[in-house]
Amino acid sequence: MISRYIYTLVLHLLLPSILIRLWLRGRQAPAYRQRWTERLGFTPPLASSTAPLWVHAVSVGEVQAVATLIHRFLQHHPEIPVLITTMTPTGADRVKQLFGEQVAHRYCPYDLPWAMSRFLDITQPRGCVIVETELWPNFLRQCQRKQIPTLLANARLSERSARGYARFPSLTRDMLNRLSRVAVQDHTDGERFKALGLDPSRLNVIGSIKFDVEINPQWAKDARQLRQHWGAARPVFLAASTHDDEESQLLANLPELLSAYPDLLIVLVPRHPERFDTVAQLCQSSGLTCTRRSQNTLASPDTQIYLADTMGELMSFCSAADIVFVGGSLIERGGHNPLEPALLGKPVITGLHTFNFAAITQGLASAGALSQVKNAKDVMSQLQFWLSNPDSATCAGQAAQDYVASHAGALSRLEAELEPLLKTTTNQ
Repeated sequence: MISRYIYTLVLHLLLPSILIRLWLRGRQAPAYRQRWTERLGFTPPLASSTAPLWVHAVSVGEVQAVATLIHRFLQHHPEIPVLITTMTPTGADRVKQLFGEQVAHRYCPYDLPWAMSRFLDITQPRGCVIVETELWPNFLRQCQRKQIPTLLANARLSERSARGYARFPSLTRDMLNRLSRVAVQDHTDGERFKALGLDPSRLNVIGSIKFDVEINPQWAKDARQLRQHWGAARPVFLAASTHDDEESQLLANLPELLSAYPDLLIVLVPRHPERFDTVAQLCQSSGLTCTRRSQNTLASPDTQIYLADTMGELMSFCSAADIVFVGGSLIERGGHNPLEPALLGKPVITGLHTFNFAAITQGLASAGALSQVKNAKDVMSQLQFWLSNPDSATCAGQAAQDYVASHAGALSRLEAELEPLLKTTTNQ
């Protein structure tokens, strides 16, 4: 279709600037300069000659979301290797942390026909699971050409994203109908996909697999050690997955709360590791006492900010906290997954910008497990209310756990959707 040709031409014209941007990002995060040829389809061959199941997860959040599915797949199908692709080094690190040598990792090529074709010729997957919303026209066309079935798993489509796709109706319709199956999180997501042109026969509403996350006993073990270091009796507030400007908003509104609760410890977890040093400087300039996790320094009784500048420990910090704010929601980022603290029975606070998890946020709020507030000042007000009313905070945490438990089961339904992909191998 002509729209895909135009899209591909524009992408080729932008390729030099994309590669320059990749190199520039490597100044703060050197891993972006490593293995960069994989992004052009020059992928090292896999160790096994058996056709793998390919799982594409953009970054940390998607890898975490699909982790339980992959663990169960490895148990049930030890004869089939698994290849996981990501777009970010942090996603690659998370794959390594979760699976070690059990899976192969590669960076997914940019959406160029020749790059995707080369990647598929080398890896020869039997099927592809795409996690959540990572859809690219040439990606799907090359899979279809090489007879690789594709499943869009745990699919979600916010109103904002749907409007973006709707600007290119023919390209979007063509792309969606190259998918073999689409397993969406709820009926609202499904209706948006159908409105964009997806054949309803390819669609199934299964719920969100994020409700089926298994609690790792190591989280509680780590949490006990953390609380021992921090001070077992101190109230702990976790600001998780924060973005640029959110930290400054929260820090500006902390002094009044700290005057009322001088023993409160704020654990700050920035979303992106390349911002760790910037956030550390921001904490120091705030005048609050700050300790960095990466420096292996124990928090003293007068430590007010504990900067969690490491990767892969968020759930341990969630387990150790009393109350959790989920970042990306005070700015127009769309929010991050509130189910992670909810799973652990923590009362949750978010801002208003939660379109990435709109249904889940609404459900938790209706259950009395989550408080959605307008700004950082209101975050502190809600935090103060729960600190002053611990029974209310306990009830909110229990409501969070109950809500997660009542919505479990999507993982088994997704496994059923996955089975047809395993029966088909590429025919090249």
